[in-house]
Amino acid sequence: MNRPILKLPKKPPPAPAPEPKPASARTRSRDDKAKPRSAKPQAGKPAPQGGKPAPRQARTAPRPAAPRPAAPRPVAPRPAARPAPAKPDAPHDPDEPRLSKRMSELGLCSRREADEFIENGWVKVDGKVVTTLGTRVTRTAKIEVDPAAAKHQGEQVTILLHKPMGYVSGQPEDGYQPAMVLIKPENHWPEDPSPLQFRPGHLRGLAPAGRLDIDSTGLLVFTQDGRVAKRLIGADSEVEKEYLVRVEGTLADEAMSLLRHGMELDGVKLKPAKVSWANENQLRFVLREGRKRQIRRMCERVGLVVTGLKRVRSGGVPLGPLPVGQWRYLRKDERF
Repeated sequence: MNRPILKLPKKPPPAPAPEPKPASARTRSRDDKAKPRSAKPQAGKPAPQGGKPAPRQARTAPRPAAPRPAAPRPVAPRPAARPAPAKPDAPHDPDEPRLSKRMSELGLCSRREADEFIENGWVKVDGKVVTTLGTRVTRTAKIEVDPAAAKHQGEQVTILLHKPMGYVSGQPEDGYQPAMVLIKPENHWPEDPSPLQFRPGHLRGLAPAGRLDIDSTGLLVFTQDGRVAKRLIGADSEVEKEYLVRVEGTLADEAMSLLRHGMELDGVKLKPAKVSWANENQLRFVLREGRKRQIRRMCERVGLVVTGLKRVRSGGVPLGPLPVGQWRYLRKDERF
């Protein structure tokens, strides 16, 4: 049996050996590597002969850091443009009355109430709603008040207090408290015939309609209703106020006549008064005005000394059996 013959590849011939370098070349190469760098000339010494000093490299200044961008400032919003002022109505005659005064003159309400009604839009002048305080109107203008205003007035209260001595009628003075502090639930007269029940809102806007001296007692009226206040203390008020006055001294007939009519105080002639004896120690005064300490000053003019003063009636409303320091509501059927 014949075996196959394998042909092996021929080996490449060996590479020729490198030729040896001459000794002088090897020595020169080693000398080049071992040759030191030229030294830098020192300051103040001449450069060595046989070569130039190596030039110094210029130092480059460091670049300044780029500035950081500033934070953006917040931009304030532009204010909204103001609306153009409304054109005023046709000018009014300065001699014409203000609306609130005209309403008071017509008996519709007090000036204070009129201002409130106007602000609430409850008043029409010649068919147009007026909400601006101080508006002037003609005396022939037609003024209408919304029924809501009448309802508001109907909810207002009037309170009758039997003021004791030692309290002032209005604002505190000389360490004395105002009589208003006595109007609280515990001082409400248990026999008050009015069906009203006390509410804190009854004190809102409550004000005295008249005055009584610190050393005087009797009926003192407080009200939220401007119509009541105007009737009692308005400049043209004709409501009678009755007083019982305890006096000491002798009163001649001529002096009694002077008390009734013809006396002046502070250069103003007083309105006629009704003065009579209630008993041997008390005079009864009925006045239609109320000047400060009027009765005491009138009595001093005729030689009398007042030792006690009590108001017992205002218009058609008597003090009655109301105890000292207590109060009650004005009834719907009572009128000053």
